[in-house]
Amino acid sequence: MTFIAQLQRFSKTNSSFSDLIFRGCLSLIFIVGGLGHFVEHRQMLERIAESPWANTINTIGNPSVLLWVSGAIFVPAGVALAIGFMTRLSSVALFMTLVPITITLHVAPGHAGPLFTNIAILGALIHFAFNGSGAIAIDRALALAVEPTVDGSATNRAKAS
Repeated sequence: MTFIAQLQRFSKTNSSFSDLIFRGCLSLIFIVGGLGHFVEHRQMLERIAESPWANTINTIGNPSVLLWVSGAIFVPAGVALAIGFMTRLSSVALFMTLVPITITLHVAPGHAGPLFTNIAILGALIHFAFNGSGAIAIDRALALAVEPTVDGSATNRAKAS
C-alpha cells in the first residue's frame, strides 16, 4: 500500500473527528477572547477609545457594558460550540455579536489583518449555523435519541420505550 493510499484510508476512517477539531479550534478564540473582556477590561476599553469608531461605539452604548455583554455571550456560546451543544443557536449568537465588533473595531485604516481574520471566523460560524454540529457532538447524540415517525413528527426514544 502506497503512502498516499494509507493517507487516504486514514483520512476516510477518521474524518468524523474533523468536525470536533474544527469546532474546538474555532471556539477557542471566543472562549479566550470572551474571558479577556473580563480579565483585560481596562486595556480593551483603552483600545476602544483609540478606535476611529469610538464615537459610534459610544452612540451604541456604554463601551464597558458592551464589553461585559459581548464577553457574557462569547464564553458560554463558545463552550456550547466546542461541545456541539445547540450549535446552530450558539453560532448565530456568536455571529451576531462578532459583526458589530468587527465593524466598529476592525474596519479602519491599518486594521486589515484582524478584519480578514474576523471575516474568516464569520464564514466558519455561517458553516455551523447552516450545517449544524457535524459528528461527535451533543446535538448529534440528542438527535439520535429522537426518532422520526411516519407522519413526520418526532418521537423521543426515551419516552417511547
